[in-house]
Amino acid sequence: MVKDGIPFVLVPILFALIFAFFSIWPGVIAFLLLAAFMAFFFRDPKRTIPTDPGLVVSAADGKVTRVESREDGKFVSVFLSPLDVHINRAPIAGKVTNVKLFKGKKAPATSNEASKTNERNSLTIEGEEMTVVCTQIVGIVARRIVCWSKIGDTLERGEKFGLIKFGSRTDLLMPLSVEIMVSVGDRVKGGETIIAKLIE
Repeated sequence: MVKDGIPFVLVPILFALIFAFFSIWPGVIAFLLLAAFMAFFFRDPKRTIPTDPGLVVSAADGKVTRVESREDGKFVSVFLSPLDVHINRAPIAGKVTNVKLFKGKKAPATSNEASKTNERNSLTIEGEEMTVVCTQIVGIVARRIVCWSKIGDTLERGEKFGLIKFGSRTDLLMPLSVEIMVSVGDRVKGGETIIAKLIE
């Protein structure tokens, strides 16, 4: 389990103990179930990171909801439900050259406007082969973006750099020189699923 989830697990357990002291068993059960869900939500499963050159891996677990080729690059959006792993991972290896938090709405993360109007955090990673912008976007349920990386940090492909608490979306903006390897509706795993590869 990721360390950010520890308070979310310990607090319900504390309340369960209080209810147990007063023999209020429905309350005990309810708070233990809540603690179990929090431990599940903040789980941190091991991932097998692809090592071949020229690859972009998913920054998050979830469902691919948008795949686009735009003037500024290739774009893939992944929606995370409350049941998905919410840890974000670096899509490529490289140096963090920019981190920018944008204040905004907490509207549905699946909407096309969410990438412009919702609260979000953009992380620019400059690698040897390409530069990728990874954006963490909150939704209706998500309340807080967590980003452990700062400008100047060096990340390995698949390395954990943050999370979004309770439902969200993660966007990847990649160069036009990559070939997208996923389609809308695909389920992906952060750090493991190949999203795109450089065109030779």
